[in-house]
Amino acid sequence: MRRRKRDLRLLYCRMKTKNHSSLTDRILTDAGVEVDHSPVTIGLDLGDKKHFYCALDSGGKVLKKETISNDREVLKQFSATWAGALIVMEAGTHSPWISRFFMGLGHRVIVANPRKMKAISTAERKSDERDAELLARIARVDEALLHPVEHGDEKRHRDMLAIKLRDALVRSRVGLINAVRFTLKSMGYAVSNPSSERFHKILAEEVPEECLKVIRPMVGVLERMTQEIREMEREIVRLGKECYPEAEKLRQITGVGPITSLYFVLKIGDVKRFGHTRDIGAYLGLTPRRDQSGGTDKQLGITKCGDAYLRCLLVNAAQHIMGPFGPPGALREYGERLRGTTSREKKRAVVAVARKLAVLMISLWKSGNEYEPRATQVAA
Repeated sequence: MRRRKRDLRLLYCRMKTKNHSSLTDRILTDAGVEVDHSPVTIGLDLGDKKHFYCALDSGGKVLKKETISNDREVLKQFSATWAGALIVMEAGTHSPWISRFFMGLGHRVIVANPRKMKAISTAERKSDERDAELLARIARVDEALLHPVEHGDEKRHRDMLAIKLRDALVRSRVGLINAVRFTLKSMGYAVSNPSSERFHKILAEEVPEECLKVIRPMVGVLERMTQEIREMEREIVRLGKECYPEAEKLRQITGVGPITSLYFVLKIGDVKRFGHTRDIGAYLGLTPRRDQSGGTDKQLGITKCGDAYLRCLLVNAAQHIMGPFGPPGALREYGERLRGTTSREKKRAVVAVARKLAVLMISLWKSGNEYEPRATQVAA
């Protein structure tokens, strides 16, 4: 059915250039295919300070190529000039707010997946101008070729950024702790290895006063960073309880904490987008890549598509489940059946548990059932 609809869209684009658009619109509508009546298709190559756009008419003729500033007022004027146009852009730093901005002004917006746009990323004569035009032309032929991605609403986006900023602060704290350790080692002192939260307290107890004077500014910074991280973690827990009750339900699974459950819910958005629960594995890049040609079918690693941070959270949860303090249950038993003796086999088992964990989380979210750790929840 999907192939039939894709062929019909391609036929529509070809016949539209021959002024048979009214006939093809009727054919496609009767076939259940959504028809885009936008008179203009605009490819927008986003940048930090300026964007380059290419506007095509219904016949594929270039109407205008120009650079515009990355400014809301300029973008509003741009929208008024090209009212009703279909706008296509690649996912990137600015695509979340710009796509929402144009949709709020009445445009239909497609955000292309840059991982799938090899025609753009590997072009021999790559430029902003060519990228913008190619985006527009691909959208005219078949929007499915862009592998569109969906950005969440503004509130979900802000909440996701809060979690990522907390992670950035944690990583910065680790860097400062390492810098302090190296400094003390160069002076002939070594400190014990407590948790990151207690490191600044251990320094005051174990380091002589003359050395403490050297690192005192860093100790103060570490203490303030730890306080800020605790505040951010309390806010994350509050968000999960008050704004996203489905995230609290996912915490029934041992190994899934407030950050993992909340970020999972924020990233997925609408659980109904997955017709089959197993699709979540491919969405998160936890399924093997494939390179089949003729009689050759290679065994490759995972695709690593999707959100890298969410994938990392799930792998960390899987490591806890498979670790010495992991609870008994179907997930652990599944991983132990796959775990071999080599480090590579153990890593594969952890990734497989992470994929199964994602399937379990999406299944619990869809069904609303309680989690039973000894029962086999899903078949994967």
